Amino acid sequence: MAPEVLVVEDEPDIQALIVHHLTRDGFRCRTAADGAEALARLRSGVPDLVVLDLMLPGMDGLELTRRMRAEPAWAGLPIIMLTAKADEVDRIVGLELGADDYVAKPFSPKELMARVRAVLRRARPADDARAISGGGVVLDPARHRVTVAGVPSELTAKEFYLLHALMAAAGRVLTREVLLNRVWGYAHADTIESRTVDVHVRRLRAKLGAAGRRIATVKSVGYRFESE
Repeated sequence: MAPEVLVVEDEPDIQALIVHHLTRDGFRCRTAADGAEALARLRSGVPDLVVLDLMLPGMDGLELTRRMRAEPAWAGLPIIMLTAKADEVDRIVGLELGADDYVAKPFSPKELMARVRAVLRRARPADDARAISGGGVVLDPARHRVTVAGVPSELTAKEFYLLHALMAAAGRVLTREVLLNRVWGYAHADTIESRTVDVHVRRLRAKLGAAGRRIATVKSVGYRFESE
């Protein structure tokens, strides 16, 4: 069955444009024009991905993201945020809250479709289904499950694949550019996109608790996972 995308956008023309390109590319779509309607859509069925405008009437995109990440059934649901080009602070806050990617308005439909496909590709179980373990952390790609000292850790899709990339590197340092390519699918990185890695690493460390210290920062280079 084709992946389903929930498009949360209050501007009818933009909503219609997004739905047009998604359906043309084979996706199924549902829509919502505000946060309350989006929550109702989520309760009636969880999609594969949410395209979410930040500037919504009533409950804005940031608050909706908070509520989604607080619900276990929606905690790992991939989210692509639509932001105004100048709203750098909102973009960073959105990433802090658990958004997987963002596209700045005005956007190219081709870019949005590429981001949708990349996020969905990374949200699916990895081809290598072998579990990886180290330092009390066990990552099981086949079950999309992470445990720390035997206790399950609720990670977003991006956090899961970031941890997977770091653990699979077996102690090698991965630069921000490499992580952006492997986890986000970016061929090139600008300053904000490089900060995206730092934001996700910070959130991942917090969720792993004491084991988060095993994600070591290599100054001016990137990150590595220290299993011993």
